[in-house]
Amino acid sequence: MDDPLIDVNPNNPVYTRDLTRAGMWSGVISRGKTLRLTDLAGGANVGVLLYHADVPTERYNLPDTLKGQHIFYLRHPYCLHSDMGRVLASITADTVGWHDTVCGCSDARLVAARYGENNYQAARNDWHRNARDCFLIELAKWSLGPRDLMPNLNLFSKVVADDAGRLTFVPSHSRPGGHVDLRFELNTLVVLNTCQHPLDPDSQFHPRPVRLEVFRTAPPGADDACRRSRPENERAFRNTEDYVTLRD
Repeated sequence: MDDPLIDVNPNNPVYTRDLTRAGMWSGVISRGKTLRLTDLAGGANVGVLLYHADVPTERYNLPDTLKGQHIFYLRHPYCLHSDMGRVLASITADTVGWHDTVCGCSDARLVAARYGENNYQAARNDWHRNARDCFLIELAKWSLGPRDLMPNLNLFSKVVADDAGRLTFVPSHSRPGGHVDLRFELNTLVVLNTCQHPLDPDSQFHPRPVRLEVFRTAPPGADDACRRSRPENERAFRNTEDYVTLRD
């Protein structure tokens, strides 16, 4: 499923990190690099927030991403749009095929109700984290806070809607070794955590391990699959390239 124009060398990442338990991570990934996330054990969920690193008031926009591409969920070859009509990232490879966009993240109340109280003093690193607090911890490292929270992505998780609009989580959607590649079109602050999906019916608290790898990649050409997947993506790529050209 990889676009042949994208030079992802799986043997030569410039950065690698494994997230275990309810792991969290943030960092700036520059334009011209690809982040590969791999579900190591199956059943993972990765909550994702994206911000333009140069101007953090520009960030991932859920409504524009969905309506501009006529989609409810994300997969290759779709793009992640900002609220300025630009492309933050493109999904250049995807063995999972469905990533939730609409269900948000867990908070302390939900985690306590579902899995029971279990604090750091009692359980040390096995304590029950929640996704909202993990996001806020990472955002604080970049001088961002609660007002900067927005609807997040849930990579590796599948949620379907019936005719009445009721949402149902699909267990075991992601298999061991499944991966998704995000190629960044702008310098992007990426904020992640591996807390379980808020609709995951599993009564046990056990977030699955995920591997992060960052690769240098070739810029997208005129016939790039993500660029050509929707007319709206073509326009967003032009907006992105105008911004980069004028800034360089």
